[in-house]
Amino acid sequence: MSKTVEFFFDFGSPASYLAWTQLSRIASEAGAQIVWRPMLLGGVFKASGNQSPVTVPAKGRYMLQDLARFATRYGVAMTFNPYFPINTLVLMRGAAGYLGSERFLPYVQTIFEALWVQQKNLGKPEVVAEVLSAAGFSPAEFEQLVNDEAVKQRLKDNTEEAVKRGAFGAPTFFVGSEMHFGQDRLDFVAEALARSS
Repeated sequence: MSKTVEFFFDFGSPASYLAWTQLSRIASEAGAQIVWRPMLLGGVFKASGNQSPVTVPAKGRYMLQDLARFATRYGVAMTFNPYFPINTLVLMRGAAGYLGSERFLPYVQTIFEALWVQQKNLGKPEVVAEVLSAAGFSPAEFEQLVNDEAVKQRLKDNTEEAVKRGAFGAPTFFVGSEMHFGQDRLDFVAEALARSS
């Protein structure tokens, strides 16, 4: 069996964005595949009793500084979204819906960059439609996709599985049964992949 790293993520997590900018390189260097696992962070918070760091003012201020440091270290663009936090339910249903198709990776890139580079308010359906149209997606098809009951269930299942396996936030990575939380633990993910057969 080939090496894999499972990536449980939510677009509304800036740390998930930073992890996304690095994970393809890390997986490629390790000869591993990424198993994409879109989940709903709000559901994980509710089930685990966790909450966003921004709810603690001092921690929130530090987090913003730390994210900026990592963006600089990685050499990637990142501008904190002034509309944060954004309800990502529909966006994550989109990820669950496109999962396994050729549209998945372009969709992920489009949404992550709209949120964390372009500062778009993706809490507004009309803005989501504009962003998707500009990237070559059909807003009508997207609307149909995110209202599909099987897609809704897939996102619920991923979220419930993440919680059962110990996740309490995003991003969460699994290399085999070994869990790592946070984009600042990517070095441990790389080490775990190097050890896996």
